[in-house]
Amino acid sequence: MPHKTFIGGIHPSYNKELSSGKAIRPLDPPPQVTIPLLQHVGAPCSATVKVSDRVKIGTLIGNSDKFISAPIHSSVSGEVKAIKKALHPVAGRYDAVIIDSDGKDEIEQPQWDRTADIKVINPDSIRAIVKQAGIVGLGGAAFPTHVKLTPPKDKKIDTFILNGAECEPYLTCDERVLIEHTNEVLQGTSILMRALGVTKGFIAIEDNKPQAIKAVRKSIHSQHGDGSKIRLVVLHTKYPQGGEKQLIKAVLDREVPFGGLPFDVGCIVDNVQTAYAVYQALIDRKPLYEKVITVTGDAVGQPSNLLVRIGTPISYIIERCGGLKGPVDKIIIGGPMMGISQYSTDTPVIKGTSGILLLTKKSTYKGSMEYCIRCGRCIKVCPMNLIPTAIARAAECDRTDIISECNVQDCMECGSCAYSCPSNIPLVHLIKYAKRSLQ
Repeated sequence: MPHKTFIGGIHPSYNKELSSGKAIRPLDPPPQVTIPLLQHVGAPCSATVKVSDRVKIGTLIGNSDKFISAPIHSSVSGEVKAIKKALHPVAGRYDAVIIDSDGKDEIEQPQWDRTADIKVINPDSIRAIVKQAGIVGLGGAAFPTHVKLTPPKDKKIDTFILNGAECEPYLTCDERVLIEHTNEVLQGTSILMRALGVTKGFIAIEDNKPQAIKAVRKSIHSQHGDGSKIRLVVLHTKYPQGGEKQLIKAVLDREVPFGGLPFDVGCIVDNVQTAYAVYQALIDRKPLYEKVITVTGDAVGQPSNLLVRIGTPISYIIERCGGLKGPVDKIIIGGPMMGISQYSTDTPVIKGTSGILLLTKKSTYKGSMEYCIRCGRCIKVCPMNLIPTAIARAAECDRTDIISECNVQDCMECGSCAYSCPSNIPLVHLIKYAKRSLQ
């Protein structure tokens, strides 16, 4: 099968060798978890428990009556110690349920039944279970999955793409899930396709993941033979190949219009771990209360891929990865291109956390900012065909009239422009400011 790619993109140092060979290791739950009530795109949850309540693993602790939202479950058994504002990796601080673990790991059985045969389950039942399980996009966007499985009725969906590109440097958690839980991911993909009513599906993986490619190819053949409705697509390694719109262009040669969404071109894209979580919800009756993350970088003692409970503080995770090897310059939740720097190791893991990156100054220093030399590199590498330098200049001058004409909302904040800028201009920061100024 020929390799595919989208036009543009960059080739940063990927540094995946630090953790790509490390098998997923379950991490014991911490003594206390801090579970924010905002872990997804859309309406935040309200607490459904109160202080001193006893909870088990899987107990519903947060919910909302809004459609675009996702329930939140306890990741440990124990006692609710507080419900208050606490550190949040994206929002700074937000309301959270703080639970002291009793170490018993008692499990509360979900309200939905285990699915015996995914070939006959009703699509509405799939969507209902996915919602009850609190599943969101686990590639980082955290968009509620039941909403994505309910596209507008006037949009005809004909194709599903499972995103296994994992193009962000350093991160290898999706790769390990593909290698170690291949059959479950494929069954999760089939469930998602059934919910959407589509018969054409693709699993897209970059060519720097040969083990994952081999595992998926073998599993497709063993489960379905040559008549499989799911096909493997091998992509050239390029950043940001894993962006939804870039992936659709590479796999289907369809272009999502400015301001549009994947369903506008008949396609839905989901992440590898999302498919795995869907499988676990329907087959194992398991809500989303833990996920696989990568802990890596040149400042951590033992780069690892870990199965971590939601609400686990960064400090606890670092300790169990050999601690720090020396002075750390940046702690980033996510990858180096799109991740968010943290100022405290008390920050907890949430559903959208894909990794914890610990870097020394040697790995982060770029130099001081200079004047724009109008070289056009940021324009050349922008995967959305925007003009980042024009947006940045308008943002610096608070010219919302110009910003509104620049399609700034189409910016996916991938960081390609800032990475390529020889003047070290913080283009992504300025573009984020531009977006906020329009709000």
